[in-house]
Amino acid sequence: MEIAYLQTPIGLTEFEGDENGLAAVRVLDTKKPIGIIPEVLEDAVYQFREYFEGNRKNFDLKLNPLGTDFQKNVWKLLQEIPFGKTISYLELSKKLGDPKAIRAVASANGKNPLWIIVPCHRVIGSNGDLVGYAGGLHRKKWLLEHESPAKQMALF
Repeated sequence: MEIAYLQTPIGLTEFEGDENGLAAVRVLDTKKPIGIIPEVLEDAVYQFREYFEGNRKNFDLKLNPLGTDFQKNVWKLLQEIPFGKTISYLELSKKLGDPKAIRAVASANGKNPLWIIVPCHRVIGSNGDLVGYAGGLHRKKWLLEHESPAKQMALF
């Protein structure tokens, strides 16, 4: 597996993948030297730059995440959530065909290895609260605001 890094507004992003596809994208709370980007990861880094610049809403990358069949089904559904929209864990469970699978869906969501590409940040609580995000709720809030169609300017 090849590794690459990109500094983003909300942390250092680590990309891991090979010719079979992108296996993982993580946000890190550490500092590492960025270094040379391996050719196999250049497109992923490029698309992330576009995303954070506000010029990309969807990713077009070959993916190869490791997970169970159930997790992969949840991750596939997550990719169907439109840019700028959110869905609740309950709604996601219903789309999967089992409204009682909320905990299993939440667990699969939390194990998502492809940060932002598989947009688990778009899943919220049934009451609209920002809940459960492996990258930290401050990052989830930032990502949802970044994707919001109505950009609000700070007053102060």
